[in-house]
Amino acid sequence: MFDSLNHQQAAAVDHSGSPLLIVAGAGTGKTKTLAARVARILDDGADPNRVLLLTFTRRAAAEMLGRVAAVGSDRSASQVWGGTFHSTANRILRNFGQNAGLSPGFTVLDQGDATDLMGMVRTEEGFGERGRRFPRKETVAGIYSRMVSSQAKLADVLETDYPWCADHGDDLRTIFTAYTSRKRANNVLDYDDMLLFWRGLTASTVGGALRDLFDHVLIDEYQDTNPVQADIVRGMCRPDTDLCAVGDDAQAIYAFRAATVANMWNFSDHFPGATRITLQQNYRSTMPILAVANAVLGQSADHFDKQLWSDRADGLTPILRTHHDEGAQSRSVCESILDARERGLDLRDQAVLFRAGHHADGLELELTRRDIPYVKYGGLKYLESGHVKDLLALLRLLDNPADQLAWHRILATLEGVGPATVRRLSDELGIDRQADDSLARFIDGAGKMPTAAETQASELRAALGHCLDAQVLPAQQVDRLKQFCALVFPGRYDNAAARLADIDQLAAGAAAYWSRSRFLTELTLDPPSRTSDQAGPPHLDDDWLTLSTIHSAKGLEWRSVHLLHAADGNLPSEMALGDDAGLAEELRLMYVALTRAKDELTVNFPLRYHVNRYATDDKHVYAQISRFIEPVRELFHEPSAGIEPQLDPDLTLVGSVGVADEVDLALSALWD
Repeated sequence: MFDSLNHQQAAAVDHSGSPLLIVAGAGTGKTKTLAARVARILDDGADPNRVLLLTFTRRAAAEMLGRVAAVGSDRSASQVWGGTFHSTANRILRNFGQNAGLSPGFTVLDQGDATDLMGMVRTEEGFGERGRRFPRKETVAGIYSRMVSSQAKLADVLETDYPWCADHGDDLRTIFTAYTSRKRANNVLDYDDMLLFWRGLTASTVGGALRDLFDHVLIDEYQDTNPVQADIVRGMCRPDTDLCAVGDDAQAIYAFRAATVANMWNFSDHFPGATRITLQQNYRSTMPILAVANAVLGQSADHFDKQLWSDRADGLTPILRTHHDEGAQSRSVCESILDARERGLDLRDQAVLFRAGHHADGLELELTRRDIPYVKYGGLKYLESGHVKDLLALLRLLDNPADQLAWHRILATLEGVGPATVRRLSDELGIDRQADDSLARFIDGAGKMPTAAETQASELRAALGHCLDAQVLPAQQVDRLKQFCALVFPGRYDNAAARLADIDQLAAGAAAYWSRSRFLTELTLDPPSRTSDQAGPPHLDDDWLTLSTIHSAKGLEWRSVHLLHAADGNLPSEMALGDDAGLAEELRLMYVALTRAKDELTVNFPLRYHVNRYATDDKHVYAQISRFIEPVRELFHEPSAGIEPQLDPDLTLVGSVGVADEVDLALSALWD
């Protein structure tokens, strides 16, 4: 590993004596460099238990530590504290949480469950039953998370991000106060709490003990940290702590999650005397692709100076293809994908990227028509599926009988049990009072059930009782609870057999754990994005095309990449056109999309967008090519056959149509 490092990478690996910021351009070997630095630290004799590696996915940490193990001691690598901010927070809070008033048995709510709890409080406070419209629970939860993650005042968040909710400030304060009280009473934490409590501990009487845990702190993807995470990093470092942060400010694209690239830009202010090393040699893309990426990024001065270059000087010129409309774009992309496949480029080596999930709707229909298999990223996550959440609620109840949200979800799965019955059962079992014996009493038969629910309730009681046995492993618990799910799923969901198969995959994932609490926590903090993530790698003879939002594609690469809808209003997004900071992030988003391609890059631009793609008329508006692509068009090859030569039916109705007439009609379509 060390022998293959270039000069800048080696300098980053060997640096010591001051805080280090590594600015790693796209495809410049960031993971390799950070893994080599960890390996060097261990080779120098550091205690692996005193090395903290923070990443944004557990897979990233596992990959880095796997590389470390490959060049050194596998045992040493396994002892490094490697994981996400949230998983590390969980470990610390389990050990030190009592100093912050937390019970060691707390449960972690995923984002969906936190939203449901917010909705429950919203209803109980009477804001869902008033005579005028009130923000939905998803919006209320979004406001709360944005406020907490960005550490901005509620009034500022409402003014900047939710102006249509500005009149509800006082009511939102009431809901947030009740929501916080409910979490504490139920002994549950949401994602934001995990970081807030960790940060709070660093400033408490145990802060010194926390800082003494680690001599070396390394953070990946530093441009994606939010203000709370940056505070945590500062709070965990002593003056002599060996700190290294890695990131690329040109790939800061998660402001909607309250990430702030300012944490990178202000690194030297936060850590005086810091050293900055920039990695610019790209090992992924050809120079023609990098020329486009560099030119796009060069349109903004809001980034550290960098110019990507590669030894792969030759390569295909990127293609800019203009299409008659969205349908023509879908047909052309499919034809290009199939042509590449015939040239020996497997589908798995190709990807189609887009700004928003719905931008691929038309393409998905065309792919299905042509029998081209694909996997789409950026849609509904596996753990967000209702039937999976049902099973997880059962496990959460076993782990924390005070979890009111889990109780309500489970009781509502029973036939004939509606909101009124749930409230009655909650009162009979003492659920809302957080009675210590609610679960034991329910298993023993307490709680009068409707006649229609008696069989299901009997099975539920038996399954829960069985799973309370400490000898029953998590995978066995999932299998036992599946028997209850088999009774209730047919009445709740279509295609119950397929949903029960998903539960089998959950059991397969649970087989790696001895502790139900550990399984639940890690699944919540680093969930799979789809069922196949639990099932393991696909068969070697499987082949599929990747469809992905640009946000979900970050960190990935393919030999051939198609970018859809390179038009103003799509990329950049219409929502960002009036905001300088938003527009700067959209440019970075374009940069991320372009730098995913290794050998072939095609940017697609539909000339027309139909007002209603499913209507029988042909009303449309004309698009303008993305403002990020227009200045660099000379770096593309533009095939002349990209626009299908067909006349607009609306235009032919007026007889002989001249250019001026077409321009006038195109303009009027913008406001008609």
